[in-house]
Amino acid sequence: MTDQELKEIEDRCNAATKGPWISYIEGRNHKSGGNFIMTGIKDREDIWSKTRGVDFYFTGTSNVDHDFIAHARQDVPTLLVEVRRLQQEIEKIKNN
Repeated sequence: MTDQELKEIEDRCNAATKGPWISYIEGRNHKSGGNFIMTGIKDREDIWSKTRGVDFYFTGTSNVDHDFIAHARQDVPTLLVEVRRLQQEIEKIKNN
């Protein structure tokens, strides 16, 4: 991947709603209200943090797709860091 491609992915991540994103599946994580992705941080059940974001609701997604979307918010930045680290390691090897 080029530096430009990585930068574009990073820019999309930085522009997206802040994380973490947590998948809530009706019947698995809660009893009613449908499936949703909670964004931001919930401090306690009775107090919402100032970093708590909006909830995302999707139609037509399977539970595994719903989980994938939620986890992507945390996974993509982690992968970007690892790709850049590996690229630096490759450069070190090339320069030896």
